[in-house]
Amino acid sequence: MKHRFLLPITAIFTATLLIANTLDTKIFDFFGLALPAGIVIFPLAYLAGDLLTEVYGYATARRVIWSGFIALVIMVISYEISRHLPPAAFWSNQTAFDTVLAQVPRIVLASIAAYICGEFTNSYIVAKMKVRMEGRSMGLRFVTSTIFGQLIDTVVFVAIAFVGAFAFGELVSITLSAWAVKVAWEIVALPITLPVVRWLKRQEGEDFYDRDTNFSPFHI
Repeated sequence: MKHRFLLPITAIFTATLLIANTLDTKIFDFFGLALPAGIVIFPLAYLAGDLLTEVYGYATARRVIWSGFIALVIMVISYEISRHLPPAAFWSNQTAFDTVLAQVPRIVLASIAAYICGEFTNSYIVAKMKVRMEGRSMGLRFVTSTIFGQLIDTVVFVAIAFVGAFAFGELVSITLSAWAVKVAWEIVALPITLPVVRWLKRQEGEDFYDRDTNFSPFHI
């Protein structure tokens, strides 16, 4: 069967997206840096994103990105319905349940906007640089796409999710900290990412070059 690993990679990509959106309701301290908790799953999410574009091409990545968008919408609707269901008389956790999940609609709105902007930027840069560099310097392409894709992603996310909830200085700290850590994660993960991508290309017999691709995010 052609592209036998595409479905599990898509599943991992979507799962990490949904998990990160729930985790991002918490901000934690990491050696003085204020970071959204969703960053703990970031390496897996960006490995999947890099694999999709590098191996299968921008058009395939675009379909997966929009599939993730649909999954996010289903998630937030499900959370909202669950929050408003009357709790059983013996269940005393409704307040805690609301405290965490009541933030999710705003978080998801922020994540959807950031996700669309960041993922398409990342995928576009990987695809364009691959053609321009004739497939060479894969690590450089991955890091460059992360620098710009995650800068856009993080700025958009923090602006929508946390403006009004935190002071300006805290917003700047969250943005710069999250962006720097994500870029660092990408660099640290390269010794794993590059062999996995090369192995996957051999297994799939695919190494797509987007020479004639329509790069509009809305061209399905």
